[in-house]
Amino acid sequence: MHGGGSSMKRLLTWVTLVGSMSAVTKAACPFADPNYHLAKRDEGASQQTENILEEYEVDDSNAYMSSDVGGPMEDQNSLKAGYRGSTLMEDWIFRQKIQHFDHERIPERAVHARGAGAHGTFTSYADWSNITAASFLGEAGKKTPVFVRFSTVAGSRGSADTARDVHGFATRFYTDEGNFDIVGNNIPVFFIQDAIRFPDLIHSVKPSPDNEVPQAATAHDSAWDFFSQQPSTMHTLFWAMSGNGIPRSYRHMDGFGVHTFRFVTDDGNSKLIKWHFKTKQGKASLVWEEAQVLAGKNADFHRQDLWDAIESGNGPEWELSVQIVDEEKALAFGFDLLDPTKIIPEELAPLVPLGIMKLDRNPTNYFAETEQVMYQPGHIVRGVDFTEDPLLQGRLFSYLDTQLNRNQGGPNFEQIPINRPVSPVHNNNRDGAGQMFIHKNVYPYTPNTLNGGYPLQANQTHGKGFFTAPNRIVDGKLVRALSPTFDDHWSQPRLFYNSLTRVEQQFLINAIRFEASHLKNEQVKKNVLEQINRVSNDVAKRVAVALGLEAPAPDPAFYHNNVTAGLSIFNGTLPTIATLRVGVLASSFNDGSLAQARELKEQLSKEGVVVTVVGEVLKEGVDQTYSAADATGYDAVVVTDGAEGLLTGGKNSPLFPAGRPGQILVDSYRWGKPVAAVGENAGQALEQTVGVSRGQDEGVVVGEGVEQVVKGVEEGLRVFRYLGRFAVDEGAE
Repeated sequence: MHGGGSSMKRLLTWVTLVGSMSAVTKAACPFADPNYHLAKRDEGASQQTENILEEYEVDDSNAYMSSDVGGPMEDQNSLKAGYRGSTLMEDWIFRQKIQHFDHERIPERAVHARGAGAHGTFTSYADWSNITAASFLGEAGKKTPVFVRFSTVAGSRGSADTARDVHGFATRFYTDEGNFDIVGNNIPVFFIQDAIRFPDLIHSVKPSPDNEVPQAATAHDSAWDFFSQQPSTMHTLFWAMSGNGIPRSYRHMDGFGVHTFRFVTDDGNSKLIKWHFKTKQGKASLVWEEAQVLAGKNADFHRQDLWDAIESGNGPEWELSVQIVDEEKALAFGFDLLDPTKIIPEELAPLVPLGIMKLDRNPTNYFAETEQVMYQPGHIVRGVDFTEDPLLQGRLFSYLDTQLNRNQGGPNFEQIPINRPVSPVHNNNRDGAGQMFIHKNVYPYTPNTLNGGYPLQANQTHGKGFFTAPNRIVDGKLVRALSPTFDDHWSQPRLFYNSLTRVEQQFLINAIRFEASHLKNEQVKKNVLEQINRVSNDVAKRVAVALGLEAPAPDPAFYHNNVTAGLSIFNGTLPTIATLRVGVLASSFNDGSLAQARELKEQLSKEGVVVTVVGEVLKEGVDQTYSAADATGYDAVVVTDGAEGLLTGGKNSPLFPAGRPGQILVDSYRWGKPVAAVGENAGQALEQTVGVSRGQDEGVVVGEGVEQVVKGVEEGLRVFRYLGRFAVDEGAE
């Protein structure tokens, strides 16, 4: 009994203690009290979060630029040894700004995140040792493995291929003297002249940081605010607003090294050069509405096209050429060859073809190859050297830094299989995350005697090593400014515009209208007009009309009527139609229609054309249903005899969206594509559907039989787009 009472007493004491502790706990930690949560929910939880975060907010609306540790500074020009000299490693402002930018995205590329790649071979046409000591150009017929990655710039990995953008064109040559990268674009110029401005450019075109909108698009205020305040962007902007911003495929665009580089011979003589990759498929582009529809219906259009072309044995080819200029003529053409916003017109420096590049093998694994390939302008080989271009100078640092970031800080990303050279690697770099080599040399320092002095130093005269062009001279005071020879931002955009066909000029104007019409800020719109007006008053007036703004008076200081060759996309025919796509509109329930479709497919396939037969349902002889088909999938469309009822019948079918067969035909016509029909009945249906009579448009083909139609379609594919269908502003100059 006594023992039991003692136990009961202890139990009561424990209950009392727990109750007391509970009260203390509630008093000390209000979050443990359900009533607290109910009360605070009524107050608004978002207000609590706002209060917590308030001390971390930064307001830049009235302040000087400062470093990350609070020191006032300016950050728009790199520190250089003279106006046209090299950027200096001591420039802590540049290094801080670009390094921070390089590390802003994890682990996706900060730019060029969306891409596709392929393997291939470069074959040199000749022994070019008279102009360069580069081994891969040192022998006629010499073959060098390559890996090329194409990309857009602004969008994320999940964005659409057909967004209007500059397109990356990065090429790695696995030479027998080390990896050599040409990290270029499909446009020969760039938006800015100094790498220190690159974070500003990309911050302006990326989605808004508050709502992550819009994705992979520049039709918003911050992008055009930057463009209009940084007039060096005008030249690249004009290129991007043309068909170059929306290519038909990666295969139908050129590539450029953008910067001026140097060729250096074994004895140290050097010349200035610019790299050009000229497509052997011919240049071709989409039209804007087509590109928009594709972005929604087939975001992988370009990467799928490249893959399919290679798988079919029709791998694309480019001719690698250079423009060569004597060192002393860097300022002889009225602009500075160190300025990355300028082209050298081909009339002033003709292209010298060096060899041919062919892509013939798709990656085995996208991540291991295309995603992990890490290009750098600093991947250089003997016989090639840099120039003092301030954008190039900054890229030499930035690409290495951003690859370190993407590799989670590990320095051994060059050992990833896709990045490894075919030549042996011997140096004193050791350890670090991801180290794959097992080094036998236990004396990793230079100089040494314990390892016989190895690895030896390679230079111009020993070991065929890389060497800097001996005649490079830097002589100038330290300045944080661009050279005055970079100041003309408007003459070359006008040269580009003048060199386009009339309809291409209209496409460019329509693209600027589209982008600028999305702007909300009236002052930004006016600033845009001001910059465009320095290029062309005609363009400014035509854009102003669409924006409902007063047209500016001419600002003629940089107006001229000069033109140059090679800039138009649409003023010629394609050299090959292999891999282009034709949609044959047939009826799955009409044997005659299917027989005709089969004959069309057989005939067109002889030229390497990819033919898709479309019907109401899948069956033998039908490749795609109307419900899955769209005009964006074809470069030309043919209507078979027996399918005309699908265009004019007027009866909706549960097998496809209302009007889909006719929509395919109408959209193809509106986008300038060849359209054709076999037989009188199909021909009349075609004319009725697109609203044009035969003979009025060379791109509308009606034939009695398959052979006649095939001939007309093949001719139409070579023309690619019939520009006469597109309206041009009345009174356009």
